[in-house]
Amino acid sequence: MGLLHHIEIYVSDLKRSAEFWGWFLTELGYTPYQQWEEGRSWKFGDTYLVFVQAKEKHLDVPYNRCRVGLNHLAFHAISREQVNELTVQVRAKGMNLLYEDKHPFAGGENDYALFFEDPDRIKVELVAP
Repeated sequence: MGLLHHIEIYVSDLKRSAEFWGWFLTELGYTPYQQWEEGRSWKFGDTYLVFVQAKEKHLDVPYNRCRVGLNHLAFHAISREQVNELTVQVRAKGMNLLYEDKHPFAGGENDYALFFEDPDRIKVELVAP
């Protein structure tokens, strides 16, 4: 009771976002769940994440995590090693690594984490236990 059932996020380019989120979520143990022309989803346990193509008329203002709404999504890593491995992959894929000057302690000296952005600049956090 009270656990998240699903999160739905509208994206500017479904193909690009599906490639990004498909890679990342699969690395975390999610599996493809639903697929239709305007959307994709991945599931882990009873929770799933949905990504839907935003309509053209809503693409005039780009996403900004500092506006009202979603700031970021944070995921549990299984270990510091997983954070390190995914950091290497994020760099290799040319993704925007955030707070690189403080990595992997950008969340504080007791938080070992990776911070980066999805194609729409939604901040993604991967936190080691």
